[in-house]
Amino acid sequence: MYRNLSKPMADIVDTAVNAGSFNTLVAAVKAAGLVDTLKGVGPFTVFAPTDEAFAKLPQGTVDALLKDIPKLKKILTYHVVSGKVLAADVVKLKSATTVQGSDVKIDASNGVQINDAKVATPDVAADNGVIHVIDTVLIPA
Repeated sequence: MYRNLSKPMADIVDTAVNAGSFNTLVAAVKAAGLVDTLKGVGPFTVFAPTDEAFAKLPQGTVDALLKDIPKLKKILTYHVVSGKVLAADVVKLKSATTVQGSDVKIDASNGVQINDAKVATPDVAADNGVIHVIDTVLIPA
């Protein structure tokens, strides 16, 4: 099978960059050294907080995380689930195990919530997975 070379591939990272509303997330992924992972084969499901979601964190939190790479990696990998889990599958789940190792709680009774974050836009396709846009940064316990 040949791919159309006029259509560039867009992995999870490139898809987030192109969307323009994930500048903080992309900066954090770069700072944590996770770009190559999220550009990898996957597939990955990423619950991606928007810039507005990061802005809701207490003042100075993002800057502090950018200086604490182990903690930043822990938080970022808490937003990633192995495999391509589309919205039709997410709504059937009560929880999902993240790449970080902890579970996120899923509630589809009134829209879809991942822990306390509402899924604003589901099923943003990427070549190596899928992005679900969320309105709150997920913090592991």
